[in-house]
Amino acid sequence: MPTPDELPALLAAARGDAPCDLVLRGARLVNVASGEVHEADIAILGRHIAGVGSGYRAREEADLEGACVAPGFIDAHVHVESAMVPPSEFARLVVPRGVTAAVTDPHEIANVAGIEGIRFMLADARRSPLAMYVNASSCVPATDLGTAGARLEADDLAPLLKEPEVLGLAEVMNYPGVVHGDPGVLAKLKAFRGRPIDGHCPALTGQALDAYVAAGIESDHECTRIEEAREKLRLGMTLFLRQATNAKNLAALLPLVSPATERRICLCTDDRQVPDLVVEGSIDHLVRMTIAAGVDPVTAIRMATLNVAERFRIPDRGLVAPGRIADLVVFRDLEAPRAERVYASGRLVARDGKLLFPRAPVAAAFARSVRIDWAKVSLGIPARGRRVRAIGAIKDQLVTEHLTVEAKVENGEAVADPSRDLLKMAVIERHSGTGRVGLGFVQGVGLRGGAIAGTVAHDHHNLVVIGADDRSMLAAAKAVGDAGGGLAAARGDEVLALLPLPIGGLMSDRPYEEVGEGLDALLAAAGKLGSDLRDPFMAMSFLALEVIPALKLTDRGLVDVEKFTPVPLFVA
Repeated sequence: MPTPDELPALLAAARGDAPCDLVLRGARLVNVASGEVHEADIAILGRHIAGVGSGYRAREEADLEGACVAPGFIDAHVHVESAMVPPSEFARLVVPRGVTAAVTDPHEIANVAGIEGIRFMLADARRSPLAMYVNASSCVPATDLGTAGARLEADDLAPLLKEPEVLGLAEVMNYPGVVHGDPGVLAKLKAFRGRPIDGHCPALTGQALDAYVAAGIESDHECTRIEEAREKLRLGMTLFLRQATNAKNLAALLPLVSPATERRICLCTDDRQVPDLVVEGSIDHLVRMTIAAGVDPVTAIRMATLNVAERFRIPDRGLVAPGRIADLVVFRDLEAPRAERVYASGRLVARDGKLLFPRAPVAAAFARSVRIDWAKVSLGIPARGRRVRAIGAIKDQLVTEHLTVEAKVENGEAVADPSRDLLKMAVIERHSGTGRVGLGFVQGVGLRGGAIAGTVAHDHHNLVVIGADDRSMLAAAKAVGDAGGGLAAARGDEVLALLPLPIGGLMSDRPYEEVGEGLDALLAAAGKLGSDLRDPFMAMSFLALEVIPALKLTDRGLVDVEKFTPVPLFVA
């Protein structure tokens, strides 16, 4: 809110006793407080809104000619690293779309570089017009069933509360730890008591869900079904409806939105890659989807503005009103909002989709985060039976199936069988060079030959590779390792496409336009290898995440997520 030094001048401008810096005249204000769309002039002094009404004087005026003005959109939950660019570059992607703030969980870089990774994200974000808030990463590592590059306990996280952008505790993914009262998990909840605490509890129900909520966890973004979402809503949780690159849940959950529920519903992107951000958009895309599904436009915009601000106790954003930060998005069509102008802290920062602020170059921090002793790495699977567990990938979802299939055995080893879409998968520990490899099989990725690999592997971010033969798998994996992290596709010894990600093996130091071109080349290569998934690299990255059901693979082996326990590859 206005500082004591700012307040006298702001009050004078609000009273009309002194001129403002800027007046936006002829606006149709999307008033998310009253639920109306009404005519108003908007007066701005410095970074704040001074008044909403008429009769204000200013040093500069802009006639909006009846265009709509809404609060800048706020993403309720996003991992910036999933766009494979750092925050300052992420801002170049989303701010022109009308997204002026985001509540982030930097647990991807935290799982690689710990607290220093979080501080890197905070420092880089401060160079951009995007207001990036942070929830301290609660699960580093996500569990002890995989190996991360860092471990953050309650005492490590508590100092982050001194940072002005840190709001609370990020998604608590270790829901069995919460339900059963794990001391380490409870210590984190205690350290952040009184602050917003986000949840992550896919398919949790009944008394276990009651226990999870009783611990003080207030939200969830993992719902995939109306019944699941309604049960959580009834227990007082705030729901974040998600439309990510590989988890498309918004349309299925929108029937839950009603006048009785909408104030406890927000919109989030969670994990969204550059091509989707460029072609479809960010939260603005979710707003348009929500309106197209029949939700009142003011309600849809409220779910992307005021609801988020109130959920996270951010009193100076989410509403066009005196004293609030002047984050505004200007658009013509209330039924399909597309940003024409974007103001951040009172400054015009984008117009007609074009940025009006320069790119801030970023150094390749944490560039030596891939440490693999290839002499210790073996991808062979000695056959110990005829039937194996396999991960069943589901299109556009993070959840998987727990399958049992007949193994293909050659020369005493279980091998991939592309004719049945049964591919080999390996997760290679890359943080400390142990040579440890988790091995398994997956169906649903669709490669008929070759392999894909990457160091983007939620949330431990070891090197994950999926392929039709070991030779291709090693070629793709070594290409990623030699690049210091990234994504690759290979056939035999030939590397077909490579996108280096030198910032912790997760993010590029190049402009997002180049990242998009690199990802397009990778997707084209994966398509030529047979995959019909829209983004098999994003799908692959979540096949290693051992906190989303039903079966996943880490460097320590297969994990039955529903039982939260390791399971053998071969079935007796």
